Amino acid sequence: MTKTMLLAIFTVAVLLTGTIATPMGLIESADALKSKGTSASAINSKKVCGDRLCSEPAPEVKTEAKKKEEVKSEKKTESAEKAKEVPKKDAKAETMEKAKETASLKVPKTVTGVITSVQDPGQGHEGHQLAIILPPSEKTYRGHLTYTASENVQLVALHGPLKAGMAKGQPTWTMDGKKMFGLTFIDKETSSGVWQFTGNAVALHTKNSEPFTVTYSVTYTENPASEKVIRGTLTSQQDPGIGHETHQLAVILGPSNGKTFSGHLTYDASEPVQIVTLIGPMSKSDLTTMPYWTPDGETYYGLVLVPSNAAGSTMFSGNALALHTMNETPFTVSYSLVLTK
Repeated sequence: MTKTMLLAIFTVAVLLTGTIATPMGLIESADALKSKGTSASAINSKKVCGDRLCSEPAPEVKTEAKKKEEVKSEKKTESAEKAKEVPKKDAKAETMEKAKETASLKVPKTVTGVITSVQDPGQGHEGHQLAIILPPSEKTYRGHLTYTASENVQLVALHGPLKAGMAKGQPTWTMDGKKMFGLTFIDKETSSGVWQFTGNAVALHTKNSEPFTVTYSVTYTENPASEKVIRGTLTSQQDPGIGHETHQLAVILGPSNGKTFSGHLTYDASEPVQIVTLIGPMSKSDLTTMPYWTPDGETYYGLVLVPSNAAGSTMFSGNALALHTMNETPFTVSYSLVLTK
């Protein structure tokens, strides 16, 4: 009986030992796979892979450079999305706009040559000589002329044709008594020089009956009438400036909210004039030692007044442009003006 019981207890102990040993062996095998690796045929490597199976991909480690690259990529994506939201301009309208801008650009032309004068075809000038550099045109020429002649010459620019009734004492030129032009006639008493001009025709002239010869180079643009290309004839009015009540003023460009003008003016008047440029408006305290002009005692302009002849050609820059005399009687002026600003 006692032997039988001992045999039974021994058998049970053996069985329990086997049951516990089997899982422990499996755990040890799994740990071995992670720590010692597997055969090359399974994962192509016998190296230790740390805390992961060699067959598992290594975790991605983001460097600082890679983070910056990702931020840039995100910003580009955002910019692309915003660009999609902005409405695109009509391609045809944009092309037409660019074409207009290109067409508005005046390309200067240069002509050089040697010419001999002919009898002046103007009425009252039959005994004079004329060398036409730029013939009469509906467009306004602007440019400069360099010349040398065989004798002293006068510079001529025509403005017009004038409207009916606008010939009021200023020098004029006409071939038929009907089509009239304002006449800028400048005698520098020299045979050579450089002249900047605006006008509808340009020529050199003498009061002699014998022909003269001139060598010249002229660079110019042709400008159709526009807001920046103005020709006309004005009769002066009483100067509205305080202290100038007995003077006459022909306003070519009036003050316009501080807008600045610049360009070239060629003119002929019925008497000698002064060229007036206004600068401002300005504070009266800034003009204590300078000439100024004011229409009402509240708005003040710096006054630039340059004595001139009855005819001339000048560059200018300022906030207003006019011709002026210190006489009480009106004068008339014909002019051509091309603005560069």
